[in-house]
Amino acid sequence: MDLDQSIMQKAEVLIEALPYIQRFNRKIIVVKYGGSAMVDEELKKHVIQDVVLLKLVGFKPIIVHGGGKEISKWVGKVGMEPQFINGLRVTDEPTMEIAEMVLNRVNKSLVQLVNELGVKAVGISGKDGMMLQCKKRYADGEDIGYVGDITGVDPQIIYDLLEKDFLPIICPVGFDEEFKTYNINADDAACAIATAMKAEKLAFLTDVEGVYRDFEDKESLISEMTIDEALNFVSSGTLGGGMLPKLQNCIDAMKQGVSRVHIMDGRIPHCLLLEIFTNKGIGTAIINSGDERYYHAE
Repeated sequence: MDLDQSIMQKAEVLIEALPYIQRFNRKIIVVKYGGSAMVDEELKKHVIQDVVLLKLVGFKPIIVHGGGKEISKWVGKVGMEPQFINGLRVTDEPTMEIAEMVLNRVNKSLVQLVNELGVKAVGISGKDGMMLQCKKRYADGEDIGYVGDITGVDPQIIYDLLEKDFLPIICPVGFDEEFKTYNINADDAACAIATAMKAEKLAFLTDVEGVYRDFEDKESLISEMTIDEALNFVSSGTLGGGMLPKLQNCIDAMKQGVSRVHIMDGRIPHCLLLEIFTNKGIGTAIINSGDERYYHAE
């Protein structure tokens, strides 16, 4: 009996995914969701579909999201001018109020999308369960307002949600010792949460394809690199400004127990599934030195 070739290809895709599903069944994966994939409605649906599928095949996904572009939009709507110093948003009290409202609005919109696909999600901020404790962050000694550096993570509320089979969706707002509210960089929050949860995977959805040996040469994308190679990249001074803190965050998270970090282009539809469930992947995976390599040249 002749079977349609496209049907056979679907079977091959599922078989290729099988070892990854087996390996990561019941494992925690933290997805840092940001960039263009949060603004484009079609891409947003694809990301949420990916995360829901991860959950339904046995992963324990956690979404940590930002909302910088949306915050800037609303700051502008009320007649204020967004200000940044060294890439950090200057956050005075009115800006912090707007940021918290916008982040919670984004949070609940993501909860709604997950619920629509038949999985129960719960949206929380770092204030819930006293999860994210922080202190004031300075930009080269300059006071930039209510921007926080994480000093502690209490993951109990996340464990409770996972145990009850909910999908946690977290926005990066925390508080200091005096319970003042702070906006926290979403990359930092994702790394801190992944570290506290001893996550098997931490996946960054960004607006770049991954880490390049030479950013000008799009053929030089690195599919897989060890933590030692990542350290060399950080110290080499060849990385662009946006990737440098991200890669440093990845290294710090892995040093503290996260098994594997993925950096991928959130603008590619279903990038999470392609990176996690295929042999070649599409982004950059950072692994511990000595770990087995997944990606093999054809």
